[in-house]
Amino acid sequence: MSAEPTAETAATLTPAGLDGRPHCMIGCRGVTKTFPGTGGDFVALGGVDLDIAPDEFITVLGPSGCGKSTLLNLIAGFDLPTAGTVSVAGSPVTGPSPDKGVVFQDFALFPWLTVRKNIAYGLREKRLPKAEIREIVDAMLDTVGLERVADHYPHQLSGGMKQRVSIARVLAIDPRILLLDEPFGALDEQRRSGLQDELLRIWQQRRKTAVFITHSVEEAIVLGDRVVVIAAAPGRVTAVVDVTLERPRDRTSDAFNALRREVTAHLWS
Repeated sequence: MSAEPTAETAATLTPAGLDGRPHCMIGCRGVTKTFPGTGGDFVALGGVDLDIAPDEFITVLGPSGCGKSTLLNLIAGFDLPTAGTVSVAGSPVTGPSPDKGVVFQDFALFPWLTVRKNIAYGLREKRLPKAEIREIVDAMLDTVGLERVADHYPHQLSGGMKQRVSIARVLAIDPRILLLDEPFGALDEQRRSGLQDELLRIWQQRRKTAVFITHSVEEAIVLGDRVVVIAAAPGRVTAVVDVTLERPRDRTSDAFNALRREVTAHLWS
């Protein structure tokens, strides 16, 4: 379900991906990450190969400790691989950059700032004019449906509202890539389901390349164009499942449940 990049964008992308897709926004080649330990090195990721196309929504699924968040951190530039390469639009990732926005599970909001000022934080750091900041923040508040709580503080918000502020703060800086590390994991099922739908609505409006980490099979299928299944010890890609169901996806349909069985079989194989 990835859209074709513009001619200007396409010129900056690698010519083809591992799976034959015409362009690659994020590329992982033989990505290995080890961490030193008292009993020897721990191999968190062992030779991960993966291509992600522009505007594609990828979900990365696996059990706790399989290296999902490690992979996200490498794409974000928070850490570097021990071996192999991670690239964005054909250029190696050497550190964090404004073209990659990250949403964490713990919200990471500034408690002393209002919703409006939390969303504006990255824009102020970029030293944009006040009028432009106000215009962007107003648009973000409308996008995530938080206009009525714009002057509230984080402690006055529900968990779902806090996560919407986190998403809006990242979208405000207009990154090419949206990286989400189990952002709904701490929420109850009802709020989680609602925010999944909200995230998809926002993504379809703004069409970012998205990588979403989860340990929920249902969530992976609801959100993803493809589900990347990772196994542990060491972390490695064991399956990539295309999800061709039209959005919004009916979690109770026969086709959805057939995919659930297929992905679950890969997860535990």
